[in-house]
Formats: sequence, structure tokens, C-alpha cells
Amino acid sequence: MMMSPEGNAIVYCEGAFNTPYGKTAHGLVRFTHRYNVVSVLDSRCAGQDAGLVLDGKTNGVPILSGLERQANAAAPIGKAATHLVIGLATDGGRLPDSARRDVARALGMGLNVDSGLHDYISEDPELAQIASAQGVTIRDIRRCPDRKDLHFFSGQIEQVRALKIALLGTDSAVGKRTTAWKLVQGFESSGIKAEMIGTGQTAWLQGVRYGIILDALINDFVSGELEHVIVSAWQEQRPDVIVIEGQGSLMNPAYPGGFEILAAGRPDVIVLQHAPARKEYDGFPGYPLHPLEKQIQAVELLSGKPVAAVTVNHEGLTPAQVPEACENIRKQTGRPAFDVLLEGAAGLVQSLKNFLP
Repeated sequence: MMMSPEGNAIVYCEGAFNTPYGKTAHGLVRFTHRYNVVSVLDSRCAGQDAGLVLDGKTNGVPILSGLERQANAAAPIGKAATHLVIGLATDGGRLPDSARRDVARALGMGLNVDSGLHDYISEDPELAQIASAQGVTIRDIRRCPDRKDLHFFSGQIEQVRALKIALLGTDSAVGKRTTAWKLVQGFESSGIKAEMIGTGQTAWLQGVRYGIILDALINDFVSGELEHVIVSAWQEQRPDVIVIEGQGSLMNPAYPGGFEILAAGRPDVIVLQHAPARKEYDGFPGYPLHPLEKQIQAVELLSGKPVAAVTVNHEGLTPAQVPEACENIRKQTGRPAFDVLLEGAAGLVQSLKNFLP
């Protein structure tokens, strides 16, 4: 789509695949323009197909245990690994000690390491020394850009004539990015030019053409950076639709994302991702999820724009239960509801076409 793969990647997700802490790995397994994913490392799920574990559909990406085994499995079929990509999304973006040991082994094997965590691997003296000795690269993509390169909000967002759709969520780790990609692909399949605005590290790892890493930025520049990347996508590509990936949720106690996206991205319409079976905020027992209707009211009050549809994360539901869950949402909210992972994005795209200029 927008780049040639940079190399063959082992996605590191030890102990977390098919859990909310593995969401970066999940995105890479589903697709990435930046790498050829050759395997996933997680001893818990070793021996299984990553696509089958994640989405119930095989995709030929094996889950293995042990870096050496992964390298030996890939080399004979012409896919010798060149990168270890950290697929963990830990609380606070910290690198666990056990993962650090595996990173050291990967660097010692001559693998480049890409990480989207807040713990900067390149600043670890021992790991940096190993990388230097092996002639490989460590990329900490969650670094804040140099201040001289940051943008302050200017109001240029008003020049954008594309339909701007914000894909927000009722919680963190609820599938916003995946649904945003599906929506972009759905518009493109129907002949409507669409562009994705990534706002997190996983979208960068997937090779998004236009994006920022919102939670790595200095607060004063978040709005300006968001505006700048949307305006750049408009000026350079002239898409009909711009889909903005959400972060966290308005009411999550630890990840109250979405405010800047509404204020600076100035979307024309909002799609809200929701997990009907989820009762408490992700990772915070005792913090009940605010009702969907209240979350819709909050989004519309802050943005002055409509929540046009609800998209469903089917965690905790069987495929047979999803249609009923969608119908319940329609009855409760008056909005159409879709599970784009199970049924594709065509219905969602059709429901949003009325908002096109």
C-alpha cells in the first residue's frame, strides 16, 4: 500500500497473546505494511496458528516458544528473521525483566529490535552495547519528537474538506484501531478514497502513512500535532474520507483519551467501539464501565457531532450471540451496530455514506 516491508519480524508477545496486553501483537498479526511477520513468540500458545487463536481463521503465522526455535523454523523457508518487534502493550508501557532478557538474546542473535513501550530499550547500556557489537538497530518509536519539530494548533484543520470520522471507544483495548483500518479498507473497496490517521505506536508499526504517537507527545503540542497530520493527509492525498484512530476512552480512569481528538481533529461524525460483555474498565476491577447511552451523550455533548454507529467488540460473546447484541444496541441507542471483524465493514460504510459531502 504505502511501503515495502522493512524485513521479517518475530513478534514478541510472551504470556500475553489473545489478551488485552497483546493488542500490539494482534494488530501486527492481522496485517502490517512495515514487516513480513514470520512468527509470534508466546510459550502459552506455542504450536498454534496465530490467526486461528486470534480470529478463528488460519493465516500461516505460527506461535512458537523460544527465539532460537523461531529463527530455525523461519530460515529454511527463506524467511530468516531480521527484526524482533515488541508486541506487548503493558500497563504504563514498561518492559518486564523477563522480556528484557529475551531482547538481549535477540540482539545477540543479530536481530534489530523495534519497541513501542515507554521504557526506552536504546537507553539500556547493556542492550545498547550488544546492539552496537552486533551492528543492529534499536528503535524506540514512542520517543517524543524534538521540540523544534512539534506543531502548535493553528486552525488549519478548518481547511480540510474530507469527511472526518473519529473511531472512538467506550474503553481502552477495545478494538478501535482494528475497526478504523477495516473502515478505511471498506471505503476503498467501495471506490471511496480514504486515509487512516494513526494515533498510537501499533499503527506506526503497521506502517500507517499519516500518524502520531499521541501519548509520547508533550501535552501542549498534542492538539497541534494531531491537526498537522490530518491537514498533511488532506493536502497531500485529497481523500474523500479521513478516519482518525481513537485512544483510550473519555471515561476510562487511567486512559482518558479522546478529548484532543474531538477538540483538535474536529470530526464530522463519530463511530463508537464497544464491548457489550465487558462490565468494568480494562485492567481496573471495581470501576464499572459507564453505560453505552451515557458515553454516547458525553461524546456528542463534547463534539457537537453525532455518534452515527456503534461497532462491536465480540470478546466474551459467541458468534451466535453477536446478532442479538447488535440488535440490543440498536434498540437501546437508535444507532446501527456492526461487528466488522465477523461481518466485514460494508454495512458500516453504507451507513456512513450519507455523511459524505
